[in-house]
Amino acid sequence: MKTTRIHIKNLFGISETELDGRSIEVTGSNGVGKTSIIDSIKYALTNDSSRDYVIKNGESEGEIFIETDTGLTIDRKKRVNQADYKNIRQDGKPVQSPEAFVRELFTPLQIDPVKFTQMSRQEQNRIILDLIEFDWDLNWIKEKFGEIPQGVDYQQNILQVLNDIQSEKGVYFQTRQDINREIRNKTAFISDIAKDIPQGFQAEKWEAYDLSEAYTKITKAQEYNSRIERAKLFKDSYDNKVRGYQAEMEIAVSNLKSAIAAEREQLTSEIERKKAEIKAAEDKLNSLSDKIADKTKIFESEYREKVAKLDSDIKVADEYTGKQLVNISAMQAEVKTAEEMKKHLNEYKRMKSMQNELETLEEHSKALTSKIELARELPGEILKTATIPVKGLTVKDGIPLINGLPVSNLSEGEQLQLCVDVALSKPNSLQIILIDGAEKLSEKNRLALYEKCKEKGLQFIATRTTDSDDLEVTYL
Repeated sequence: MKTTRIHIKNLFGISETELDGRSIEVTGSNGVGKTSIIDSIKYALTNDSSRDYVIKNGESEGEIFIETDTGLTIDRKKRVNQADYKNIRQDGKPVQSPEAFVRELFTPLQIDPVKFTQMSRQEQNRIILDLIEFDWDLNWIKEKFGEIPQGVDYQQNILQVLNDIQSEKGVYFQTRQDINREIRNKTAFISDIAKDIPQGFQAEKWEAYDLSEAYTKITKAQEYNSRIERAKLFKDSYDNKVRGYQAEMEIAVSNLKSAIAAEREQLTSEIERKKAEIKAAEDKLNSLSDKIADKTKIFESEYREKVAKLDSDIKVADEYTGKQLVNISAMQAEVKTAEEMKKHLNEYKRMKSMQNELETLEEHSKALTSKIELARELPGEILKTATIPVKGLTVKDGIPLINGLPVSNLSEGEQLQLCVDVALSKPNSLQIILIDGAEKLSEKNRLALYEKCKEKGLQFIATRTTDSDDLEVTYL
């Protein structure tokens, strides 16, 4: 598609001019209106301008009309006191979504190739990647990743979007790094806890083990065993106790006899001194035998009472002496084990909690890895089906390459050649290149660009600043 007629009236600094579709170079000094022609055509294509005033000073309406060899016409008017006017038709019929329709007719490289050579690497890459046609939206992203990844500029080309998603500076990569760091820390903590927990530790068993009940059982068994031991000792001491009681009795009798003998001796010795008391002493002497008998009976009675009590106690002891002692060593060993095991419960629970957290973190890390890998694989899938308009254009790690070289590595002449290739890449696009400020190019590159456009059948409109005070138009 080529222009056959471009009519400009009262736009920027132009009163009225008309072009017939041939390539031209507009020259002259600054301020003579060279750029106004290019700015007018840009305004027709983009409905936008970097200038504050679009309408020529003193006029109320400016217009540009473009006609092509395919029957397309673009008529756009800028007005002061009423709404702007546009009329975009194909073969005399209004087109649907006219602004979107016109935007498909050209690329940014066509309307300012010189500016492209002076852009930053990032800007150049963005423009080149935008040439790759692939239909996508945020729903496509959500379908692929299950969410809309954060920290990504979705106004970029899809390949740049995917590159940002999988980038080491991206949210997925950074989050995975944090998670993996936490996984390593938790793994170390778990290992540190595990080394102090016995192998085969049965947490549920020791959690449910009732130490209080075990202590009670042991105490009862110990009391039971104590009774048996006491009964045995008590029974073993029976004969000794009987002999002891008998000895006590005999000693008491012996002591009594000794005392009586001493008393008898004293009394006998006093008989001679106390003749008057002989009769009383003799009476008393006669009663001493009865006293011995009475006292002996008392001692014997006490003896029998003690033996009777001892016999009663021995019957109680008999209940236990024949019984076997309860072996509590197993219970004591179990309680000791339970006490040791229960000491590990809190750390064991903390370890299990960390292990559960670790599993969750590992699953999250794996999910992020899958998404990062997906973002790295998708560009290859996209490029299999996407429309790549320029021969030799490939993409690696989100960076466009022309015949294997980054755009920033191309020479100025090669970058201009790229602009020509882009202009030719779409068969239904407007085959025109606007070259504003051709004096910024070396003469070799400028003439080579003009020649390349002519060889390819492209219309170009170029401006070049010269020392001439007059505006000159040269048809090429």
